[in-house]
This record gives sequence, C-alpha cells and structure tokens, in this order.
Amino acid sequence: MSNYNMNLFNVEIEDIDMKDYPDFCDAYIAYAEDSDGVALTEQELDVVNEDSSYVYEQVWNYLH
Repeated sequence: MSNYNMNLFNVEIEDIDMKDYPDFCDAYIAYAEDSDGVALTEQELDVVNEDSSYVYEQVWNYLH
C-alpha cells in the first residue's frame, strides 16, 4: 500500500480538529489524484485511509 500512497498528488484532508492535536484521529483524505492526474474513487480513498500512518503524515504536511 505504501508504494501506492507515494504516488498521490493534490491530497485534500478533511476533519482536522486542532482540539485533537497531536492525534488528529478524525482526519481523513477526502480527495487525491494518482500520478496520471486521475481522481481516486471512493473505494480507492477508503483503502488509502486505512493506512493511518500515511494519513497522519499527510495531515502534518498540510499543517506545515
């Protein structure tokens, strides 16, 4: 899964709650595109969101 995640672009995160810092356990990837610029389907986003460490990394990237 992590190889797939490395190729995502234009990642959009939702439900970042600063009260939940530093866990951000409710945050999730709502939108992303693959390396060809094609938006991921809901099913693909579900798979990506199962990788909590990747989601957490993307939250930090978004905040910084």
